Amino acid sequence: MSEPIKHECGIALIRLLKPLEYYEEKYGTSTYGLNKLYLLMEKQHNRGQDGAGIANIKFDIKPGNDFIARERSNSNSPIKDIFNEANKDIAEALGTCPENYRKTEWLKENARFSGELFLGHLRYGTFGRNTIESCHPFVKTSNWLTKNFVLAGNFNLTNVDELFNMLINIGQHPKEKKDTITVLEKVSHFLDEEVSKLYHSLKDQDLTSREISSKIAKEMDIQSILQDACKRWDGGYAMAGLFGHGDAFVARDPAGIRPAFFYQDDEIVVVASERPVIQTAFNVPLESIKEIEPAHALIIKKDGTVEQKQFREKLPEKQCSFERIYFSRGTDADIYEERKNFGRYLAPIVLDAVHHDLANTVFSYIPNTAETCFYGMNEEIRDYTNRVQKEMIVDLGKDITPEQIDHIFEISPRVEKIAVKDAKLRTFITDEAQRDDLVAHVYDTTYGAVKPGDNLVVIDDSIVRGTTLKQSILRILDRLNPQKIIVVSSAPQIRYPDCYGIDMAKLGDFVAFRAAIELLKDTNRTHIIDDVYEKALAQLGLPDTQVVNYVKEIYAPFTDKEVSAKIAELLTPVTMKAEVEVIYQTVDGLRHSCPNHTGDWYFTGEYPTPGGNRVVNQSFINFIENRNERAY
Repeated sequence: MSEPIKHECGIALIRLLKPLEYYEEKYGTSTYGLNKLYLLMEKQHNRGQDGAGIANIKFDIKPGNDFIARERSNSNSPIKDIFNEANKDIAEALGTCPENYRKTEWLKENARFSGELFLGHLRYGTFGRNTIESCHPFVKTSNWLTKNFVLAGNFNLTNVDELFNMLINIGQHPKEKKDTITVLEKVSHFLDEEVSKLYHSLKDQDLTSREISSKIAKEMDIQSILQDACKRWDGGYAMAGLFGHGDAFVARDPAGIRPAFFYQDDEIVVVASERPVIQTAFNVPLESIKEIEPAHALIIKKDGTVEQKQFREKLPEKQCSFERIYFSRGTDADIYEERKNFGRYLAPIVLDAVHHDLANTVFSYIPNTAETCFYGMNEEIRDYTNRVQKEMIVDLGKDITPEQIDHIFEISPRVEKIAVKDAKLRTFITDEAQRDDLVAHVYDTTYGAVKPGDNLVVIDDSIVRGTTLKQSILRILDRLNPQKIIVVSSAPQIRYPDCYGIDMAKLGDFVAFRAAIELLKDTNRTHIIDDVYEKALAQLGLPDTQVVNYVKEIYAPFTDKEVSAKIAELLTPVTMKAEVEVIYQTVDGLRHSCPNHTGDWYFTGEYPTPGGNRVVNQSFINFIENRNERAY
């Protein structure tokens, strides 16, 4: 994506199923679990660069010794920092290991991050300050082993206010009104209730207090805890939790919005936000990795039992399509093919836009993440040229000359690397004109690849705000003196805010929305803006299940092509010499390209949970009232 947006966090969980000595003997290291956690997190670095954190739980530690370790960082290199600290601690402990001690035994007694259960998190902050306190995992401590709880997740909840008030109503006094704190306190509350219930049911039996504590750990019903804690959650989430005694879970939202994959064998259970990172880290085949089902939790008991259990009623599956377009690494076999499909579906529209004039058209892409889509488009255009060549040869028949053959084979798409991102320049200049000039130099162009008067086609993953296009990319491409610049978005027009994890919460940020507003003004239909505002206000206070997305009416009078044409007008710098056209993927093309990921609410306004409609209407109210704030 040529303009960065903050998006999905990443999680990684590892549970070692064998005694720690097993991994030392088989793999030659006492830190097998920690090393694999590092690999999982580095391979998901694309999912979070605002901070990172890890946690570890040691099993069967004697009272008086610490059994939970946590390290977090919000530095510029958070993964490196936290693992440096963990490995430093381990190295110091190994340096004092007596000769008659096994390394694993000594480490477990003397070093942090030497236990059996690991949790890692990569943070992309969508809201709030980027402080160390905002970094996952979060820890709730207690003198009761079973009441200790560690939480990390990839999630956003739309109804934090409601959940916050529920905590107050049950007698709690939360220190912050954030979904992370709310979730931590909510699960901890029902964890306390589950422990208390089991304690009272066991205390009349002829058991010692230590025996009761041990039986509580064995009999704890994590499914029941999640059923009670998550009952009112509205949003998208892949939530991981560790309990002090050794149980763990990863819970996925009822619509399957946020991704979560797992692999299990007789040595290990591993969970991650993306499938290929598990393939790479453990060298396992694709078919052995499974998805956690929506509305289910993968529950890993301390005794090694692993099963998926349903904790919420399922909703229609709406897996985030932006994962396929941009967020997830393109090394996943399915995602790679889907991104090529985006290009294939765009190819006929692009050919029409250049009037099938391949001799005078150059095809390229910006940024590198659009490369796979570009391959798909190029393949489809080559298929088209192959058909044209065959038809020309057949028409000329046996009288075809060598010169004509040479001419026919010259019909081929011209592919070039046109723009390269040189550096991330910091826009510290306060003067607006000078700052825009600085931004315009973020990309370098390849001079000589485009002839004056050519058409220039460039593919981007998506066009959200259009700021980078207007201030930088279009200006530098115009220096090549093309006749026409066609910017192609592999994603449809982003028209509605996201409230499930992506940092796209304000309507006024979307160039598609601004274009629709301008079209309403151009066509003397501003009464629609007023009508939508009144309808949105009238729904304030209604239950989410009764709220309707009225913002759809802003776009209703116009075709996609009309909105795209207005976008091109809004994004064209006044100094441009070339004509600018903007082409977007169609929603049908999106759905055909990734048929199993139907979460497309940012394009269609069809939100997967009731809270989404409330958020979009509130976002519109904020826009009209000129309030620059998040709508949830």
